[in-house]
Amino acid sequence: MWKMWQHFKTITYHRYLVAKGCFAVGLYYQGLTHDLSKYSLPEFMVGARYYQGNRSPNNAEREVKGYSSAWLHHKGRNKHHYEYWIDYSAHEIKGGFTPAQMPRRYVVEMFMDRIAASKVYNGAAYKDSDPLTYFSKGKGMGFLHPKTEALLEFMLMMLARYGEERTFAYIREHILKKKPLPRRIRERRVKVAVRRAFRRTLKQARRDLKAAG
Repeated sequence: MWKMWQHFKTITYHRYLVAKGCFAVGLYYQGLTHDLSKYSLPEFMVGARYYQGNRSPNNAEREVKGYSSAWLHHKGRNKHHYEYWIDYSAHEIKGGFTPAQMPRRYVVEMFMDRIAASKVYNGAAYKDSDPLTYFSKGKGMGFLHPKTEALLEFMLMMLARYGEERTFAYIREHILKKKPLPRRIRERRVKVAVRRAFRRTLKQARRDLKAAG
């Protein structure tokens, strides 16, 4: 019962953080409905059984079974996961699968999801660069549509450089509403700034790993 209660608190707190971010950019429905399937029996009971508190219980289930039944149930019901958008290819592509481009509103929800997950598992040690550091480990694997990956990376780099308030404002006004940039801000200047932030974040991550031994 203790693990069940702790798992319930974890997923509820995670949903609260995602909803808070989604509300800040105007995605109210997505904020309210984010990850509701985690309360369903196929996902909740597995999560409670493999709950550890410092990582996803899906990873623990994979280590035991070789796959995660909870994740297989989850990814097909939540459009903010890029795995939802992987389809058979109509062309001759190695592996036979291809990622579809995700609608912007779901890329933004995925962005909020990654922030929330980093906050939950990193706790008080969380930094705005953490979601970007995690993203960089799996970048270029071919599971994300190139445009989806570019948009997600752009938002993560902005977060690492400018923090939540300015990044969320930019997402609300220019990514979701597709408004042109103000004259005082040029997209090229923003991209240069976030690329520099990305390089600094990677250097810091390497220093942290080296210091950790």
